[in-house]
Amino acid sequence: MNPPDLAALKESLTALAAARGFDALGVSEVALAGDAAHLERWLRNGRHGEMGYMARHGTRRTRPEELVPGTVRVLSARMNYWPGDAHDATLALGDADTGYVSRYALGRDYHKVLRGALAGLAEDIERRVGPMGYRVFVDSGPVLEKALARNAGLGWIGKHTNLIARDAGSYFFIGEILTDLPLATDAPASAHCGSCAACIPVCPTGAITAPYQLDARRCISYLTIELHGAIPVELRRMLGNRIYGCDDCQLVCPWNKFARAAAHPDFKTRHGLDAGRLAELFAWTEQEFLARTEGSAIRRIGYERWLRNIAVALGNAPATFANATALEARKDDPSELVREHVAWAQAEHARRAAGAS
Repeated sequence: MNPPDLAALKESLTALAAARGFDALGVSEVALAGDAAHLERWLRNGRHGEMGYMARHGTRRTRPEELVPGTVRVLSARMNYWPGDAHDATLALGDADTGYVSRYALGRDYHKVLRGALAGLAEDIERRVGPMGYRVFVDSGPVLEKALARNAGLGWIGKHTNLIARDAGSYFFIGEILTDLPLATDAPASAHCGSCAACIPVCPTGAITAPYQLDARRCISYLTIELHGAIPVELRRMLGNRIYGCDDCQLVCPWNKFARAAAHPDFKTRHGLDAGRLAELFAWTEQEFLARTEGSAIRRIGYERWLRNIAVALGNAPATFANATALEARKDDPSELVREHVAWAQAEHARRAAGAS
């Protein structure tokens, strides 16, 4: 049997990836020594908060060859997600009665979309070269995804710690195929933030503590998605109307003038979550929540945390009749977590009313 023509495969990878819906693909080696040191410092300082899984796998997160034995290359692919059909993000953030959902979560759960596309791409490669060792990851295992994507030439890690591409901004998902095929590698991406630091002061909670430094414990995405318990009282007012994730640091990034709307139909806005009214969202039953978040990344936080997040946003919203009524209806909610956040929200309304008088 003839050995696989890896040079020819490398030349065809971009076209194969595009046929599966990806907007770019690159190949990197597995070495991540510098990034491993950065991760160790971050963990040592406790900046991962309750995300214990970030430390659980030891060196496998920074050594792909330990995670999947035999790995010598990583194929990183990116797929644009910006929902071109969505209500204007800045206008939604500026309307205190609107529940702001991070734009990546308005469509279908990206884990499912990218995993299917990457699995299909791996099968396409096997049809070219025969059986190979590989494993697909989409934010689903101990993989240092942004560092690998940077090394594969897909973009650089910006001062807000998100990946940025010169031709596409930062509104994209990434996923990987770890493989034993010794493909030619691509040149790592160079950094182009320059003197710009617009993302740092715009962070509502000050989570970007310095260029390239993120304290997840203060990040709104962490607080509304990863955190299971109560949102720290001292941070609640800073959340504003953000009920699932946060886009502020990306919205001000000048490189996002090059961002492209998602071509994949699964990333189109679903169930009006681009401009949902807080009082209406808070009235959803658990059955309505499950039905309207079916196939969505939002469902991962569960109904209780969904209500917790909206209660905080209602506390930050004007004390209109609709908002006050919505809070009153859940003051005796079965969940202690929800009740506590509702009580805080009602107290915020009372505090502001007393100040106004």
